[in-house]
Amino acid sequence: MSIMSSLSSEMMNCCGLLTVKKEPVPLKSVEVELEVRDHVATVVSTLNYQNKEDKPIEAVFVFPLPGDAAVCHFSAKMGQKEIVAEVKEKQEAREEYDDALSSGQQAFLLEESDQSPDIFSMRVGCLPPGESASIRLEYVTELAVQADEGLRFCLPAVLNPRYTPQGSEATAVQVNSVPASLVPYSLSFSARVSSPRPISKVESSCSLDPLQFLNTDQTQATVKLGAGHKFDRDVEVLIYYKDAHQPTAVVEAGQASAKPGTLMGDPVVMVSLFPEFPQSVMSSVASCGEFVFLMDRSGSMGVPMNIKDRNQSRISSAKETLLLLLKSLPMGCYFNIYSFGSSFEHIFPKSVEYSQQTMEEALKIVGTMAANLGGTEILKPLKHIYEQPCIPSQPRQLFVFTDGAVGNTKEVIDLVKKNSGSHRCFSFGIGEGASSALINGLAKEGGGHAQFVTGSDRMQPKVMQSLRFALQPAVVDISITWDLPKDVSVTVLSPPITALFQGQRSLVYGQLSGQSSEAAEGCVTMKYSLAGHPTQNQLHFSLKPEEDTG
Repeated sequence: MSIMSSLSSEMMNCCGLLTVKKEPVPLKSVEVELEVRDHVATVVSTLNYQNKEDKPIEAVFVFPLPGDAAVCHFSAKMGQKEIVAEVKEKQEAREEYDDALSSGQQAFLLEESDQSPDIFSMRVGCLPPGESASIRLEYVTELAVQADEGLRFCLPAVLNPRYTPQGSEATAVQVNSVPASLVPYSLSFSARVSSPRPISKVESSCSLDPLQFLNTDQTQATVKLGAGHKFDRDVEVLIYYKDAHQPTAVVEAGQASAKPGTLMGDPVVMVSLFPEFPQSVMSSVASCGEFVFLMDRSGSMGVPMNIKDRNQSRISSAKETLLLLLKSLPMGCYFNIYSFGSSFEHIFPKSVEYSQQTMEEALKIVGTMAANLGGTEILKPLKHIYEQPCIPSQPRQLFVFTDGAVGNTKEVIDLVKKNSGSHRCFSFGIGEGASSALINGLAKEGGGHAQFVTGSDRMQPKVMQSLRFALQPAVVDISITWDLPKDVSVTVLSPPITALFQGQRSLVYGQLSGQSSEAAEGCVTMKYSLAGHPTQNQLHFSLKPEEDTG
């Protein structure tokens, strides 16, 4: 679904509905409804615009999304007319759009950027003078678990400018933030949360109305954003469940209108597993490894972390994170520190043994680092790191600190994936609006873990969690087996799990076909090998679908 390349790059200087001449169409209001079921969020956004020009305009809609989100509904109302999007092949969709426009009809075209999957663009067609347009977008996304066990949902208000290296095939996408006093529209935001476990609290970077429980066992609740919120910064919401480490299963009924035996007609199960490694293995883990730190020093790292706190820049926060890690490394491991912008440099010619002396030398150099290396060219230092021979019996762990303002996200993630056999990659998104496509993509393809640091308050637990994960041995031979009643079968819908960490959630989705009795149970077993020890964890669950699954 992509047409980004044919839109001129200057058009991307702002988000929302734009005319072909790159002028923003006035936004009147934004309404967002969030539905969270255990670990998955469905987001329904309605954006209302008005054409205040005296002539019809051809408009383009550009908006940010989580990199791994799936768009499941898109519709737009222009005056009295409503158009609902269908998913079609790229070329066919483009031709139909051009035909409709040339005959003066209204048409919509929704596409995903080839280079950065967290930006969608859509041509909306003709909006008559004085008319309003209402755009409704629904997407589904998994919520990441934070170091303090909270599930993080983020509604991005702005996207950072994306930097595109010279000679890269991506078009530059630049989106700038807006001060609150200039945001003429308001945001209404409400969330409904349900889970097999009780909800203990919901927190946010913005003011929330009190949590309202919908039942006595506190497994369902609603929460709203305080009135009058100016949508000038990201809305970050953290959801906490009691007994966060208990594995759970949620079975969702199929749609009554779809045929049984089809994806939409059958029930689907989501299993959240939290592997518990045997104590004997964890205590015998040698504290070794080669730790390679890669620090973004491009110009955009000089801007403030978030709108509220103008005193702390991204680079100072990234340096603080790195210093914390450096002081916590185990004696006898190896390390090196790279930094990059348009060019790159490294502290030592090759990784050195970690000692009091090498640590102090590194701390001194990190202290002098500034966001003064120009653009964000991350490919060259990555290639250089991968060209260095690995140190025997010191597994390589790569830590990347960046605000994610790169235009060649896909190339970078592909390079990490190609080298995933020789290292694990742990990523830190620094500052509000860091590219989720890049930060999550690096960790996912590198078998590591992603963290987002948006302020100094929650930084320490995040850093220590990633380091704990990096010191755990790599888990191999991961397999999932299902034990179901004889008339029920399962088709696994999720990709195979490639990385496991102690107590870190893994999600598995399966389509259930066949008939089961009301009281039927299923069982899922996860087997894996850890430092040469075969291990398994198991979960029994009811096959009865939940009611009101949406």
